[in-house]
Amino acid sequence: MPLPRPNIEWPPKPFDTAFRTISTWDAWYVGDTSELATKYNETPRTRPSQMRGGVVGTVARFFWGRPVPAGQDRTRLHVPVASDLATTSADLLFSEPPRIVLPGTAQETGRTPRQTRLEQLINGPETHASLLEAAELGAALGGTYLRIVWDTTDGGPNRPLLTAVHADGAIPTWRWGQLDSVVFWTVVRRENQMVRRHVECHERGRIVHALYQGTEANLGVVVPLAEDAATKWLAPLVDAESAIETGSTGLTAGYVPNIRPSRQWRTTPDLAPLGRSDYDGIEPLMDALDETYSSWMRDVRLAKARLLVDQNAMTPMGRGAGAAFDTDQEIFTAVPGVMGSLKDGNVAQAEQFEIRHEEHRATAVDLLRSILRSAGYSPQTFGDDPLAVSTTATEVKARERLSERTRDKKARYWAAELSRLSRVLLDVDAHAFRGPGSGGDTPEVRFPPKVQEDTLELAQTAQALKSAEAASIETRVRLVHPEWDGPTVNDEVERIQNETRLADPTMLRPGVDPDSANTFGQLVRGSVTPESAAAAAGISGVRFTVSAPSPPARRSSADHARQP
Repeated sequence: MPLPRPNIEWPPKPFDTAFRTISTWDAWYVGDTSELATKYNETPRTRPSQMRGGVVGTVARFFWGRPVPAGQDRTRLHVPVASDLATTSADLLFSEPPRIVLPGTAQETGRTPRQTRLEQLINGPETHASLLEAAELGAALGGTYLRIVWDTTDGGPNRPLLTAVHADGAIPTWRWGQLDSVVFWTVVRRENQMVRRHVECHERGRIVHALYQGTEANLGVVVPLAEDAATKWLAPLVDAESAIETGSTGLTAGYVPNIRPSRQWRTTPDLAPLGRSDYDGIEPLMDALDETYSSWMRDVRLAKARLLVDQNAMTPMGRGAGAAFDTDQEIFTAVPGVMGSLKDGNVAQAEQFEIRHEEHRATAVDLLRSILRSAGYSPQTFGDDPLAVSTTATEVKARERLSERTRDKKARYWAAELSRLSRVLLDVDAHAFRGPGSGGDTPEVRFPPKVQEDTLELAQTAQALKSAEAASIETRVRLVHPEWDGPTVNDEVERIQNETRLADPTMLRPGVDPDSANTFGQLVRGSVTPESAAAAAGISGVRFTVSAPSPPARRSSADHARQP
């Protein structure tokens, strides 16, 4: 995609249609009640519009699309379930960072220089934070863009970074459903009717920068980068074509759809590759949930205790100041000859309406369950099932199966794009910071399991595999410790083998009593030193054929940081 032509409508068609829908999803995500009212009041505000069919009638019948009656305050309540959905989606994917491994860097062989550099680039806190941000935005807006940026000036991070770009800030070009090039833009200045946009076009092998001056709806014309303080720093970095070479044949940007296919735009070629939001199709349910809670709170307001007081019991406060009723007054004087409630003794009457809390709660719970089910999540993921008291990881997995399936689907989109971008990231690092590069290899992305297995269950499984002679020591160690890398697993296997040989009675000299040998083995396996165990077993002075195993090395915080 070349730079956009000057003086075109912005955003260009058909992306203006997509951005209008994305802006509605954004209003739900942000939870701004005034913005929601504005979005759903874009239809005619007269009540007859609610009798129409099609989109106009549907939107006008939304709770947030109804006008507030004259003389009444807006007391509508918004439940932030939309933002909870987006946050939970990001947490399911990236609460623990994925492990990205180059081919030839299997766990058995340890780390190579290229793998070490890749982990420095990917496993930093900045990248993890960017992935969390991108995943949350993608769930809300239907997808998210990732781009590679770098800064070679003094004081920079000394490595390329991966950053997130919102779905409503890009114009993509597709090839066979995959991102081929993309234009990102940022509004850097607004003065009266004038709008300046910094536009960067990511193509294979280079990034082209330009500064456009136009209006809110028109892109305008290209002006020099040095004319604005926000883009002045780019002027000495670009070449004659206003481009910066990336040192890679790949694209320094990527797009991760939230979920495909996009139901709304599947027949529009330019929009079909966009993903769909977690909110797609459940806006009426979220609207109904807001109406339910608003009605519930209305019952609470109306049920406040109120007194209807006879006018004769009121104390005048003076001309023009009205009258007041003293709730602490104990004695009232009857007025002779006055017929009415005061004479009958009915000074005040209490009014208090019933709060229909059970009906409202049942409706809200059913709506919330429908929202979560339609979005692809289990209620247990949100802690909203009071009956779900689980004691084992197996029960947790069974109850969260729907969330697990949704996470696995999203993880496939993320794995494909992160794999490609990791290779480009290494190539950019080699070009800008003299790193080892990718060597043309595409890394593999491995997401950790969502539910942490119970250690006792894993140990019992490993014991059963050992008894059945169905798994090696290495396989059992990896089963119990899936988060360990290759060198750590190898060290543990070696220690287990040493302990097994040392505690094996056949490893002792001939003539040792079998019962004493067994006692010796049990003590050694219980972490007793070989010399003390031999003395306790009555076989002091035996010669050991192998050395005693060394205690496990304490793993540093840096080692922990590298684990997924």
